[in-house]
Amino acid sequence: MIYKTEAKQTTISKKVSLTGVGLHTGKEVKINFLPAEINDGYKFRRIDLEGLPIINADASLVTNTQRGTCLENNGVTIQTCEHVLAALVGLEIDNVTIELNTSEPPIMDGSSKYFIEALELAGIKELEAFREVFIVKDVISYVDEESGSEITIIPSEEYQVTTMVDFGTKVLGTQNANLLHLSDFKKDISDSRTFSFLHELEMLLERGLIKGGDLNNAIVYVDKPLSEETMERLKLAFNKESISVTSNGILDNLTLHHPNEAARHKLLDVIGDLALIGTRIQGKVIANKPGHFVNTQFAKKLSKIIKIERRNKVPNIDLNQTPVMDVNAIMDMLPHRPPFLFVDKVYELSSNHVIGCKNITMNETFFQGHFPGAPVMPGVLIIEAMAQTGGILVLNTVPDPENYLTFFMKMDKVKFKQKVVPGDTLIFKCSLITPIRRGICHMQGYAYANGKLCAEAELMAQISKVK
Repeated sequence: MIYKTEAKQTTISKKVSLTGVGLHTGKEVKINFLPAEINDGYKFRRIDLEGLPIINADASLVTNTQRGTCLENNGVTIQTCEHVLAALVGLEIDNVTIELNTSEPPIMDGSSKYFIEALELAGIKELEAFREVFIVKDVISYVDEESGSEITIIPSEEYQVTTMVDFGTKVLGTQNANLLHLSDFKKDISDSRTFSFLHELEMLLERGLIKGGDLNNAIVYVDKPLSEETMERLKLAFNKESISVTSNGILDNLTLHHPNEAARHKLLDVIGDLALIGTRIQGKVIANKPGHFVNTQFAKKLSKIIKIERRNKVPNIDLNQTPVMDVNAIMDMLPHRPPFLFVDKVYELSSNHVIGCKNITMNETFFQGHFPGAPVMPGVLIIEAMAQTGGILVLNTVPDPENYLTFFMKMDKVKFKQKVVPGDTLIFKCSLITPIRRGICHMQGYAYANGKLCAEAELMAQISKVK
């Protein structure tokens, strides 16, 4: 279920920059974080390319997950984006533009720690729009039969993530990690660094990858005997005079931040990859043997579910329940009267949304002239009924609504999806897009009948006191 919360969307207060090297390209990278507008979400901008192309942080743009999550749009790529995105989600920042002068962010120490620090330095500010969240109501799962990896999300009061990993090696066995509150991400998860096994490291070196690798930005677990030949190659690759293996099987005396740092980093990756959904999540994610492939496949599945819900999010109300407002209470608030009153009941009314209905009968006066042989409710009257429902939301903000009138200033993005005929019950839902300021209301309206979306529109109205 998509729900518009009372919380405001956020962005950063000012531009902030970091420099480093890309893990796989070895190129020096400058990354700029810039404030963004309402509903912009996360966008990457390649400032090194002509036209400054933008790549949205969108699950549908994932093309490769071999050693990180890669996005591509019209031939323009962004590699290993997950650590940056995890930092943004962990700080509950909704809208940011991320500029890069190459294809991948700097690896820094292999975690999200330095991105967290930079974003906090920039500061976080609220925007004048409400935040949406995808509230999980049913169990949703994705299983990768080949690897045995599985991700499930179940209902929960907040966004929580549990990761369970088992690499089947003596040096790194079974580990679990939990994040019960997103506010703990900075303290408990953000400094968990990326890791690799020695056999993977050798393969990556052979393929010319990890050119920006450094023993300070990746934990290397030694899962095989370290030959003299391999030792010399690693010294050369990492520009080190000596390399050793610690008693806990980690290369080059790197000290772990957490005993289960590998599982915590996998949790960090899950949060970063699921950021590609583009919507806040309220639910508990349980990831067994997660990886970028299964993470992003699950993100694509959730994105499709959310897209369908946005298109057909019929309010779940019982039409037989006692309404919040009956037609008499509605007429006490609205100046409209039959035959131009198009709202019969109101079932929900809050500070930022309203749900009402109208029963369409053959006795409606407009059917006398609008296709009397095959009666269809005029689309403009569906929008008028939607606007009247929205007018109740607006007038509910003043103590004496009978002394005010609502005048609509603009309609935008109007679409008609299904015809409405006698016998249908129209359900209207209007939600504020931005808070009401100086009597001006900007809202999103939907009309449903028979479980389907009939019409939608963005409406802008102003309330004025009757003189």
